[in-house]
Amino acid sequence: MSRTSNRRRGREFQAGLWLARHPGSVLGPGAVTASGVELGWTATGGVAGAAALGLAGWYRAHPDTFDRHVGPYLRAWRRRWVRYVGARWNNVLRACELASTNRKTGEELLPRLLRVRSASPHVETLFVKLVKGQHLRHFEAKLPELTEALKAERVAVERVKPMVIALIVQRSEPFTEVIDAPEMPEETEAVSFTDIYVGEDEYGDEFRLGPLGQHVFVAGATGVGKNSIPASLLRGMAPALRDGLVRLWICDPKQMEFAALAPIAHRYATATDACTELVGEYVADMQATQRELSSQGTRKITVSRETPLNVLIADEMGALLAYGDGASARELKKSLALVGSQGRATGHSMLGLVQEPTKDTVPVRELFTVRVCLRVTSASHVDMTLGDGARLRGALADEIPNTPDTAGVGYAVRQRTRTPLRIRSAYVSDDEITELVNFVNTPPNHGGGHLRAVS
Repeated sequence: MSRTSNRRRGREFQAGLWLARHPGSVLGPGAVTASGVELGWTATGGVAGAAALGLAGWYRAHPDTFDRHVGPYLRAWRRRWVRYVGARWNNVLRACELASTNRKTGEELLPRLLRVRSASPHVETLFVKLVKGQHLRHFEAKLPELTEALKAERVAVERVKPMVIALIVQRSEPFTEVIDAPEMPEETEAVSFTDIYVGEDEYGDEFRLGPLGQHVFVAGATGVGKNSIPASLLRGMAPALRDGLVRLWICDPKQMEFAALAPIAHRYATATDACTELVGEYVADMQATQRELSSQGTRKITVSRETPLNVLIADEMGALLAYGDGASARELKKSLALVGSQGRATGHSMLGLVQEPTKDTVPVRELFTVRVCLRVTSASHVDMTLGDGARLRGALADEIPNTPDTAGVGYAVRQRTRTPLRIRSAYVSDDEITELVNFVNTPPNHGGGHLRAVS
């Protein structure tokens, strides 16, 4: 049987391993030295100066391509060797009690920083190799300490593969400007019902959602801009609404933000009883589609005028399910549960909006497949919206400042890793909603359903 030695690895081999892991530390100085010997130091300096001048010219002349192709690498290199150079990184781990000790040799074991990526000036990702005996949970428990030790605004964590995790370090607020409303496509062929632009994420990439096959749940305190997410989705589907490929159903107890959409809605209701009737008809339409698909031997719809995508917007779900009449709320809860559990294949999707995402307020919240948490007033609301442990992993929606310039800022979770992702939804103004309504109501090829108010 093999035994573990109680001797440490020699310093020279530790140094050799470090150089093997960081070949640039050898190749860079080595290439400069070889060039200086072979070509002369004047020529070497000229080449280096020309390269630097070329990069500076590129940086000034074409910021978009420089920031896309060069900026992330230069930024990651600088941060790796300035902020996370060996001693600094190790001291952070020790201060946060994330170091371990080999019981036989007494050697200190420290999680190793594999690489740094910096796709955005505001956020960097640290890939860390754990030591034996450590788990993602050890870092989750120390995120507040890591945030302070790294002098960051926020730190989130995700598992990459066995023994490797990623720390997402937010250095500054990535969203300092309002994001313009999405442009409306001209033709239905340009609409993707599973991939519609609604904003941006903290890496500068587009944040996209799709109502086909998904139910979207948006939670946030009053005034955070919840309605901009469904409004952005509708702008992205505008030609399909105009041509009758999408039918819009709206429950609007507040009668504020969504009242302007009434002229393009297939059904629109405000009072609780009327909303209950509307959702009951929505369920009946879903069940009729189920029977049609069953008779055809088909598992899901293809969006067309004969089988349109139906989108139900339920604003102020608390008013519908918790604060109103008990009998109507129970009936509505039952109907929404049916839609949430059966509507995806038939093209019957829900967009639910709520201020207080508790189980008592929204008993059907677990049936929503995609969830977005904007600024909320309680730390517990984060996990209620995004799932258990979301706040522990870095979704600090309750710490978003309550100021007008943070409207639309919040968190979603990555579908594969369940890691919190900071996002900002585009802002859709009243004028842009009016533009949407006018677009949908403008011929030619207008095949949408007519409005039949039930309130």
